[in-house]
Amino acid sequence: MLSAEDNEILTRVGPGTQMGNLLRRYWIPACLSAEIAEPDGPPARVRLLGEDLVAFRDTDGRVGLIEEQCPHRGASLFYGRNEECGLRCTYHGWKFDVTGQCVDQRSELHPFSQRIRITSYPVRESGGIVWTYMGPTDSMSPFRDFGTESLPASLVSANKEIIYCNWVQSMDGDLDTAHISNLHQFDAIDDVPDDGTDKPGYPSGYMSMKFWRHDPRAEIEVDDTWHGFRYAGIRTTPNGHRHARITAWIFPAISIISQIPFSTRQIFVVPADDVTTHRYNYSVQPVANPRGLGGPPFFTYEKYPFEMMSPGGVVDRKYTRENDYQIDRIAQKGISYSGIADFRSQDAMATETAGPVYDRTREHLGSTDIALIRMHRLLLRAAKGLARGEEPPVLAGAGDFRAIRGAEKILADGEDWRVLGTDEDPIVREALSLREG
Repeated sequence: MLSAEDNEILTRVGPGTQMGNLLRRYWIPACLSAEIAEPDGPPARVRLLGEDLVAFRDTDGRVGLIEEQCPHRGASLFYGRNEECGLRCTYHGWKFDVTGQCVDQRSELHPFSQRIRITSYPVRESGGIVWTYMGPTDSMSPFRDFGTESLPASLVSANKEIIYCNWVQSMDGDLDTAHISNLHQFDAIDDVPDDGTDKPGYPSGYMSMKFWRHDPRAEIEVDDTWHGFRYAGIRTTPNGHRHARITAWIFPAISIISQIPFSTRQIFVVPADDVTTHRYNYSVQPVANPRGLGGPPFFTYEKYPFEMMSPGGVVDRKYTRENDYQIDRIAQKGISYSGIADFRSQDAMATETAGPVYDRTREHLGSTDIALIRMHRLLLRAAKGLARGEEPPVLAGAGDFRAIRGAEKILADGEDWRVLGTDEDPIVREALSLREG
């Protein structure tokens, strides 16, 4: 368990906090490009690291991210008119461009707009997301390219999910492979036929579900890397083989969940404030699986009972704490383990019901929690180090962020899971050479 002091450092992200200062040193998602799709279209509210901001796309297509309150009398610029390369407050007509500079004061006898500039943050659009840097200007690092810079527009896919709890609680779930043997279980998995892939190599996605159900006591192994760490959840299959699911974690808040044969799609957990979290799920590279290993995704199984999240846009939360996540107690007895019909809402239930900010002085961690313990320690070490003047870890230039992948495979005797999904993995080399050729 953490001390009360460390839990405060880990979870508090507002201006001036140690963790807030750390997160401000990285380019982080501010909103989806789709939320401000049209030039001169409606602006979007952005709550980010405890600050209230407004994003808008001006007449020329440039994106601005500026503070929400007009500096004249405090009216919200969310209600402003987006017109002629600026956002105009409807209270008295003060207008601001994408840099936060006031460019017009239509009601003033003696305008002084050149002296008025509000907070604005630099932005960069990439992969369907508007990214921003909120830290000190003189410490701004180059944008970290995970692959989105060269991603074809036709393959851009990004969504945003709003979770009502602290950001670390939500990220804890991403680094917890054990819960798939419980929370996401359903009885019809028992009916998945043995298709012959319970052997060293790549199983089908359907058989992978059977392995989760067969062995709920996953062995967790963590390997420290330049970008954070990768970890494997290793289960024993019905035929006695070792099945490894490898998830990568990129400092400070990105996870790449395992997939057959390997994966690059990322989840970036972004704190809106201490008690609200935005989860961005987005593609960074084209899918590279020319052999079709794994077959159809597990959620296409004909008896799969759960709804799946939309791949694009802001996710509509129909299952919430207020309606008890629409839990069906009858389904819980005979269909699914949780009784909640939506896959991601099962995760939301587990993290949101721990409270807005979970008190980690009360938790009792076990062998399944090794990866999230490592994540907590790395974040705390970096936040405290920054407060002492040490530079944050894993900034741009540290390595090739496009080479970070999750993976999944049944291991052969003596096979090292740490190779899976890396540039040394033969299946990665084959897939990339075919894709690029």
